[in-house]
Amino acid sequence: MNTRTPQAVLAAVIFLAVAGCGSSPAPQAETTGSTPSKHGEITGAAEVAEPQLHLVAIDAAGKASMLDLLNGAGTELGSVHPPLRVTSDGRFVFAASTTGVEIIDTGVWTWDHGDHSHYYRAGPALVGPVAGQGVASVATGPLSTSGTTGFFFPTSGSAVLIDNAALGDGRISETLRLEIAPHTGVIAPLGDGALVTEPDGSGTPVRLRAVTASGAELTTTACPAAAGTIATRAGLVIGCADGAVIARSEGANPVLEHVPYPEGSPAPATSFSGRKGRPTVAGLGDGTGVWLLNTRQRSWDWLPTSTPVLAAAAVDDEAGHVVVVSKDGTVQVYDAKSKEQLSATAPLMPATLADPALTGRVELTVDGERAYVSAPAEGVVFEIAYADGARIARTLTLLTQPVHLAETGR
Repeated sequence: MNTRTPQAVLAAVIFLAVAGCGSSPAPQAETTGSTPSKHGEITGAAEVAEPQLHLVAIDAAGKASMLDLLNGAGTELGSVHPPLRVTSDGRFVFAASTTGVEIIDTGVWTWDHGDHSHYYRAGPALVGPVAGQGVASVATGPLSTSGTTGFFFPTSGSAVLIDNAALGDGRISETLRLEIAPHTGVIAPLGDGALVTEPDGSGTPVRLRAVTASGAELTTTACPAAAGTIATRAGLVIGCADGAVIARSEGANPVLEHVPYPEGSPAPATSFSGRKGRPTVAGLGDGTGVWLLNTRQRSWDWLPTSTPVLAAAAVDDEAGHVVVVSKDGTVQVYDAKSKEQLSATAPLMPATLADPALTGRVELTVDGERAYVSAPAEGVVFEIAYADGARIARTLTLLTQPVHLAETGR
């Protein structure tokens, strides 16, 4: 059953939004990459009236499928090498194994025009692999139809940028490749270039280098134990042991701002998650609570939780919802301003929590109305209405076991 906003209402909204495109351009200061022409459209894709939201599940053997959240239809996507890490930019799914990254185009995406969005749908496809040594970290940009995506291979130290427009055409095109000393690092798109970690002699990342599209260094900044990255509306985030670096481009010039943690803070965040296109993100460190980083205000806030945390995401809506998956199997909803727990589900995934190999595979993704939580051992995904008392709206079964989960169409 489709419980989302009726298509007729959304169609009217999109009609009015499209009519105003010529007079209401997206605020350029809020983007970290170039802006595509024609509102992100791609030859062969249809513009539609509402977001084409899908869940993508990949099982332990690498078999992939997706589920249309609007009509419940399932689609088999084929197989990739069994992944150890899966990332998505809202259209493409990047499945990283020890031998490289394989790319799936789900054929659904949203193009953010700042004050409104456009929605597209095309056929899904397996794009192909990018070979590499070690399980890559993947850093995506704000748009799937332009700019680049970064792959950093830790065993070889290879830092690679892949052209997103070429991916939309079914091609893999490297725009930049740097060979750096091997370490657990990051290359993240920034303007026409990138932000790249650099290690010390022990292999610990200690510095960030802003480079051009050709790899020339523009500026640097300290970032001890750099880990975790996310693209937000207000800038690119890279986590550091002493805070975070928020990066943006002013023309051809990168601007790198350090946002330190408050004095006496808990463990630093090493991963970030939030609703796509929003400025506030949740940072997860040692699991005793949740960091909230407001990239517009350049400020941190600590949200203590009632139980240890497996996953967390900031919705960053008007009500300030933060969704947390607890180690007791409950899904909890907090108010970011008051720090109060608003609601919680009953424990949802006893079999998953009983298997240490699967506990770390619990995935959480949020959009403007729902949160999706995977339970790999149970073989289902829970759709949570976080603004409605953490109500379980649906229990979803995909064609493949959700050992890895991503949401696309965003």
